[in-house]
Amino acid sequence: MDFVIKAIAPEHREEVNDLLKREWNCPPIISRGRAIDTRILPGFVAFVDNKLLGLITYNIVDCECEIVTLNSLIENIGIGTALINAVKAVAANYNCSRLWLITTNDDIEAIRFYQKKEFDLVAVHINAMDISRQMKPGIPLLGMHNIPIKHEFEFEICLRKK
Repeated sequence: MDFVIKAIAPEHREEVNDLLKREWNCPPIISRGRAIDTRILPGFVAFVDNKLLGLITYNIVDCECEIVTLNSLIENIGIGTALINAVKAVAANYNCSRLWLITTNDDIEAIRFYQKKEFDLVAVHINAMDISRQMKPGIPLLGMHNIPIKHEFEFEICLRKK
């Protein structure tokens, strides 16, 4: 199945925001105790036959690039990898020191995926979801596979030597 990766453009924004609302209950998304307005983040979209089937958003702060959201609505055809590679190229162009992201302890598939993409687990923020729930009470207590959502896992790829 062929797909096309494009930078998020104004004509994509409504569809992007609908997907973020549906998949992440955004805005906002909470990462490391910060509320991030996903409606304005840059990113990339993946289209298959003019249908939005993938999305990645990112945020660059202090020469670090955070992947804020990643969705691939069809798995195992390379959409997620292509979206990460697009953001990795942007981060390199901005001379970012690292590409990083947060996922939660319940998302076993994401944890596996990021490790296969050469992200290293660099921190586990114990009980961080307690703070996130104070900021966004709608975050459920139970997540994927009925696992309690409690901790944030921080993954990174170093883009240049420290």
